[in-house]
Amino acid sequence: MKKTLKGLGAALSVALPFLAQTPVHAADQALVQRGAYLAKLGDCVACHTAPKGKPFAGGLPMNTPMGQIYTTNITPDQQTGIGAYSETDFARAMREGIAKDGHNLYPAMPYPSYAKVNDDDMKALYAYFMSGVAPVQQANREPDIKWPMNMRWPLKFWNMVFLEKGVYQDKSGKDVAWNRGAYIIQGLGHCGSCHTPRGIAFQEKALDESGSAFLAGGLLDGWFASNLTGEHNVGLGRWNDQDLQAFLKTGANRHASAFGAMTSVINNSTQGMNDSDIAAMTTYLKSLPPVGGNGGPSYSYDPQATKVSLGRPADNAGARVYTAYCMHCHGVDGRGFAPLLAPLAGNPNVLEKDPSSLINVTLNGTADLVIGGIPAAYPMPKYAPVLNDQQIADVLTFVRAGWNNGAPTVSVEEVAKLRKSTQAAR
Repeated sequence: MKKTLKGLGAALSVALPFLAQTPVHAADQALVQRGAYLAKLGDCVACHTAPKGKPFAGGLPMNTPMGQIYTTNITPDQQTGIGAYSETDFARAMREGIAKDGHNLYPAMPYPSYAKVNDDDMKALYAYFMSGVAPVQQANREPDIKWPMNMRWPLKFWNMVFLEKGVYQDKSGKDVAWNRGAYIIQGLGHCGSCHTPRGIAFQEKALDESGSAFLAGGLLDGWFASNLTGEHNVGLGRWNDQDLQAFLKTGANRHASAFGAMTSVINNSTQGMNDSDIAAMTTYLKSLPPVGGNGGPSYSYDPQATKVSLGRPADNAGARVYTAYCMHCHGVDGRGFAPLLAPLAGNPNVLEKDPSSLINVTLNGTADLVIGGIPAAYPMPKYAPVLNDQQIADVLTFVRAGWNNGAPTVSVEEVAKLRKSTQAAR
């Protein structure tokens, strides 16, 4: 009998580690798969994966007004990740920004949006991160924020003022598609984290369509995230449903191409969404009234004056830079070769008052859009090593005035400031 028990103990000592690592019971695989799709809706991999790092192991640097922080390891590793989190711990971190040990997370983690995620979806996400993600032992990196700004206890008061608790509730009088789109965009999609302007305390000025600032565009980390309201020049007012759906699926359409952080959103999130969810997001976004812009008439294309400026020889400094470096892709007519090469004439990002994105993409280019595993043929190259601040200011001023765009000039000082901040972060 003792021998039998001893043998059973030995067998268990061998088997238990493997049993503990068994992902989930077969009956739960559907829950894990659903969680994987929801994690795609949230684009979790984009923030929680460092360049050349392992998925979800953290370490991606993020710039904040207080200094640089680094995303955390959210793999199920017991020591360095979230493997010891219960489902309650996980939901609390997602909805309230409080880690298992009680410390407050910085609101760069979009928990004010994730607060709206319903219980069923939270359960599926937990199943995925505990059982569908490979554990990675990688310690989290402390933020580069100096005392006293690195103290986290004031975040308790931040949450008291700015965190709205409670899962999303369907709006009466709205159809299923509208409510589904609102749930994705306000919740896991956390679109407002980039596309809504922030206040002095780094809070989003609105968390849903009841606030006029919601999705009106915002400056974040050296980029101006586009206006997503129905504004007819800098927003989506001239985009039809097909334009918006094409952009979400491929990152490009006849009006614009994705750049900056939006490239990662297309690559890791929206292109993998099902058609029903893409259509729901479109329904919701196209329902938003116009906000922002310059109050002028809707853009109308007029190439004549620009065509004269681009004559040989070009008649101003910006036109000369354009003919040498830009015209072969974006054309004399400014219409590019959409969707392969972005148009500049009437492009909402060109018409936007804040030129940060134009300066940034000209200096630093943009990462490849990778659709269906195939990289885009013509990514925007970086011109920081090629053009000086004056040349970039000149060419962007030319582009913003050209083809009847009528946008403000770009100053040398604006270019120099972004060159310094973006090069320092690399």
